[in-house]
Amino acid sequence: MRIKSLVAAMAAVASLAPIAAQAQAAEENPWMVRVRAVDVLFQNGQSNGGTNNLGAGVQTNNIRAQNTWIPEFDVSYFFTKNIAAELVLTYPQKVNIYSNLTSGPTGTINALPPSLLLQYHFTEMGALKPYIGAGINYTIFGNRNNFSLLGVNNALTVDQNSVGFVGQIGSDYMFDKNWGANIDLKYATMSTNVNGSAANVGNIGKLTLNPWMPAVGITYKF
Repeated sequence: MRIKSLVAAMAAVASLAPIAAQAQAAEENPWMVRVRAVDVLFQNGQSNGGTNNLGAGVQTNNIRAQNTWIPEFDVSYFFTKNIAAELVLTYPQKVNIYSNLTSGPTGTINALPPSLLLQYHFTEMGALKPYIGAGINYTIFGNRNNFSLLGVNNALTVDQNSVGFVGQIGSDYMFDKNWGANIDLKYATMSTNVNGSAANVGNIGKLTLNPWMPAVGITYKF
C-alpha cells in the first residue's frame, strides 16, 4: 500500500515538472529597454564638386551639419540568450546646416533617424554583457526647405529620406537582474542631396553625414 502511495506521489510530482519548467522559463523575460544620451558627431563631407551657381553668380559650397546631442530610447527583444533585435527610436531632432556663405546657420532641418539592428550578446562574463550589432538606418528629413542664402529664403532643399547601414558595439553592466548601465557606440551611413530651389539650379552636391554616435544610458530588463 505504501509503495502504491509512493508511486502515486512520484507521478504527481512528475506531472508538475513541465509546469515548473514553464514557470522558470517565464522568469527570463525576453524584453529589454534602454534610455540613452547620444552625442551625434557628423562626419561631414560633400561630393559632386560642392560648387554650383545660385541665381546670379552666387556660389554655394562647404555645406555641413552641426554636431548635436539627442535623447534615445530603444527596445530589445531576445530570441535566445545571445541573439536579440533592437529598435532604436527618438523624436525628430533639429540639425543646423551651415555654409561658408553665411555667418550663422544657413538653415535648420529636422531629422528622425530610427534604426533596426540584429545583435549578438556575450552573456558568459558575469555582470558585464558586451554585444555587437548591425542593421539598417532610415532617416526622415523634415522642414527641408528652411534655408536662406544671402537674403534669399528657401534657397536650398534636401532629400526627404536616407537609407543606410548602421553598425554597433557596446556593453551593459547589470547591477541586478533588472537594472544596469549601458555604454554604446554606433556608426551610420547617412547622406542627402542638396538642391537649389530656383528653376535654373540643380543639384548642389551630396551632403554625407555618416555620424558616429557614442552614448551612455540606463538599462532595464523585464
